[in-house]
Amino acid sequence: MNVTQKYSLLLFILFIGIFSSSCNHDRNHPGYAYMPDMYYSEPSSAYSDNAVFRDSITNQMPVPGTIARGKMPYPYKQKSFPDQIAAGKELKNPVPVNLVTLKRGREQYQIFCASCHGEKGDGNGHLYTSKLFSAKPTSLIEPYVQDKPDGEIFHIITVGSLSGLMGAHGSQIDKEDRWAIINYVRNELVKK
Repeated sequence: MNVTQKYSLLLFILFIGIFSSSCNHDRNHPGYAYMPDMYYSEPSSAYSDNAVFRDSITNQMPVPGTIARGKMPYPYKQKSFPDQIAAGKELKNPVPVNLVTLKRGREQYQIFCASCHGEKGDGNGHLYTSKLFSAKPTSLIEPYVQDKPDGEIFHIITVGSLSGLMGAHGSQIDKEDRWAIINYVRNELVKK
């Protein structure tokens, strides 16, 4: 073996030694962290002080104008009769009438509507009959409501009534559930 071959063999053995020693078979210790502040982030408690933000508050409000994923702003104005009529003409109920959606509409009606409008939809809900609410809620089974288009009822559930006696429920009731409630009111509640 000449000198070049000896050095090549020595370098090869040295390389194999370094390579095999760099392998770590302990999965609980992945090796050296050259940038530990990036590898291991330190979480902050939601209500703790935070040096990163100017106001020192960790739990920041969303940026003004932020829209949640999958949610679009409601295009019709609150307390606007022309917008209520426009919603009635333009919005169509996308939820089909079937046993599943009627059941869902009944459940949501019981949670959000029955306390004011009553179990039968006649306006004699617990809040009115117990005198906790002085004005009688609108009867949902009378022609005044039954003759309105679905989109107009959806608008009233979403942003509240023009009179202000019924508050907005758009932030509490999911969009599909509002349509399911309308299906329930139209197809089952009116039959009671």
